Amino acid sequence: MKKNNSAKVNICVVGAGYVGLVSGACLAEVGHRVVCVDSDPAKIKMLKKGVMPIYEDDLERVVKKNVKAGRLHFAGSIKDGMHHGGHRAEAVFIAVGTPPREDGSADLSAIEKVSEEVARNMTDYTLIVEKSTVPVATCDWINKTVKRHNKRHLPFDVASNPEFLREGTAVWDFLEPDRVVVGVSTKQAEDLMRRVYMPIKGPLVITSVKSAELIKHASNSFLSTKISFINAVANICEKTGANVEDVARGMGLDKRIGASFLKAGIGFGGFCFPKDLEAFYWLSSQVGYDFALLKTVKDINEGQKMWLVKKIEEELWNLEGKTVALLGLAFKPETDDMRFAPSLDIIRELRKRGAKVRGYDPVSQENAKKCIKGIYFAKDSYDCAKDADCVCLVTEWKEFAALDQKKLMAAAKHPIMVDGRNLYDPAKMRELGWTYKSVGRP
Repeated sequence: MKKNNSAKVNICVVGAGYVGLVSGACLAEVGHRVVCVDSDPAKIKMLKKGVMPIYEDDLERVVKKNVKAGRLHFAGSIKDGMHHGGHRAEAVFIAVGTPPREDGSADLSAIEKVSEEVARNMTDYTLIVEKSTVPVATCDWINKTVKRHNKRHLPFDVASNPEFLREGTAVWDFLEPDRVVVGVSTKQAEDLMRRVYMPIKGPLVITSVKSAELIKHASNSFLSTKISFINAVANICEKTGANVEDVARGMGLDKRIGASFLKAGIGFGGFCFPKDLEAFYWLSSQVGYDFALLKTVKDINEGQKMWLVKKIEEELWNLEGKTVALLGLAFKPETDDMRFAPSLDIIRELRKRGAKVRGYDPVSQENAKKCIKGIYFAKDSYDCAKDADCVCLVTEWKEFAALDQKKLMAAAKHPIMVDGRNLYDPAKMRELGWTYKSVGRP
C-alpha cells in the first residue's frame, strides 16, 4: 500500500460520547477524514440525521459542517469504521467509557473489547491511540491484547493522547488547546501523531506513554484540589466574617497560584473530576503510595454538597413537609450532563429529611428525569419557585443571572434564597427583600 505523506490522516474514532464525538468532529474540522463509531444504533441513527445525542456548545454546527463537507462519517461497527468508503484508518482513537468500579478503579472492559476488534480488522500498520482517561499501564494492556488477537502479525503502535476538554467549552478547548499531550514509544507513532495535530496551534508535548497517561490523572486531581481548597477556605471565611471572593482574588493574582478554579461553591461534579480522583487514589494505593491528600480532597467535596442542605435547615428548621426549589440540576452550566451532579446528592438528602423538592434546569431537564425520581420538574424558574419555603441556586446558568427577582420572590412562599454558586450580589439581594445566604460571604 502506498504510504500517505500528506497532512490529511484517515482516522477512526471509537466511541461517540463527549470525548469521541467532540474529538472526531474537531479532527474533521481541521481537515482529516474521520469516521466516528458507536455500538449504540440509536445514537448513530441520530447523528446521521444531524441530531446531537449530547448538548455541547457549537458541536452541532461543527458536526453538520463536516458531514456536509464529506470529512465526517458515522458507522455502527469498528470494522466499518476502519475501512469506511474504501479508506483504511491509519489511526484508531479509543474514546469509550471507563466508569468507576466500587473500589474506585476504572472499568477498562470496553477498552479491552475495542482493542480486540481493532486487532482483528487491521490490514496494515495502524496506530492505536488511547483517548479515554485511564490509569498508567493501560496502554501496555492494549498492546498485549492487540498482539494476542493480531493473528497476521501486522505492525502497530499504541499511543496515549489524553483529552483536556471542559464540558461546555469542549470544541474551543480542542481547537485552541493549552497543550496537546502525546505519549509514544516509536518514531513512526510520533510522526503520525504530529501529522494529526499539525493543523492545531498549541504546544505539542511529546512524552513516554506512561507519562502521558499520568498527566491526565495528575491534572484533574490538582484542579479538584484547588476547588476543595477554596471551599475549605470558604468555611473558614464564614466562621471569621471574611469574604472568600476577596481571599480568592488576592490569592489568584499570585502567578504561581492563578485565579482559575478558585471559585467557592457546593463542590465539583461531572464525570471527569470525581472519577479521575478516585482512580488516581486507587492507582497510588496499588503501587504502594498512600496519596492521602486525594482522599481529603474528596471528603471536602462531599461535605460541601451538604453545605446547601445545612443552610436550608438553618433557615427552615425541620424540613419535613417543607418545599425546596432547586434552580439548576446539571453539574455545571452549558452542559446537559447529570453524571455525579451535586444536585443528585442534595435531592437525596432533602427527600431523606422529608422535604418536597421542585427542580428546574434549562437544558438537562430530560436527562435529569432519567436519574431523579420523586420530585416535581418545573416548566421554568418561576414555576419552580412556586410556594417554595426556600429557593436554592445549584447551577449557575446565565438564564438564572437574568431572572426577575421580584417575580421569583413573589412566587415563593417565603423569600429565602440559598445561593450555592455565589451567582448573586448579597447586598442587592437583601435590598430586594431576600433572606440571602451564599458560600463564604458575610
